[in-house]
Amino acid sequence: MPKNFLPEITPDTTIKLARLHGQPEIFYSIQGEGKSMGVPSVFVRTSLCNLHCIWCDTDYTWNWTGTRFPHVNDNKPGYRKFDKKSWIAECAIAEAAAMVAGFPCRNVILTGGEPMLQQAALVHLMQALRQIHPEYRFEVETNGTLLPTPAFDDAIDQYNVSPKLENSNNPRKLREKPAVYQFFVNNSKAHFKFVVAEKTDLDEVLELIARYHIPPEKVWLMPEGSSRQILAKRRLWLVEICKTYGFRFTDRLHVQIWGSKKGV
Repeated sequence: MPKNFLPEITPDTTIKLARLHGQPEIFYSIQGEGKSMGVPSVFVRTSLCNLHCIWCDTDYTWNWTGTRFPHVNDNKPGYRKFDKKSWIAECAIAEAAAMVAGFPCRNVILTGGEPMLQQAALVHLMQALRQIHPEYRFEVETNGTLLPTPAFDDAIDQYNVSPKLENSNNPRKLREKPAVYQFFVNNSKAHFKFVVAEKTDLDEVLELIARYHIPPEKVWLMPEGSSRQILAKRRLWLVEICKTYGFRFTDRLHVQIWGSKKGV
């Protein structure tokens, strides 16, 4: 049996999506970050993640009740971890494909959580959508810790790899997988986006770029922040760093437009 063989899609083939406002989180907006910033796109947000970033703005995909992971919102009044059953929408592939196809857009962003935890289901979804229209194009937002399967790599058009730094509060052994770095460095469809909170983060970014020989034209630097004020402050010095090293700068366009609102 070939490695990229997948069974036929059946009515009970499902994918675990994030639940927002009582519905699977599939929405039409613009890509706010990275190489495709500003491109109209349909977002499919999967649930579950293998990392636990302390500043994550989609922690309802992994920060479950009873887990020990810290988050910057822990001290905010009313904040509490999320009930896993209430925040996961187990969705049939055919239903998810129909929701995506209901929007007038062929660029689809697979995001999360960590979408590549569900590669087989996402391949089914991409196949189903390309049966509806062959011009569908797919990007995946990934933390760069999981190797794609051959079937997933065949189906995807663009990898938006966002490796996590020490500022994410993930142990290095979890956030840095050398074989995965090398795969994406050598893959023409992959681009790297590093989230920078402080100027001291640059040392870590430069070390990773040197260790894995990442070409500067494949590197985007993005300020960390979920408010316009924080982004405005960090943007000023981060742009200068990009100019110095020949990296690309990416803002968080959706935050500039809508603030920290979800599902837009």
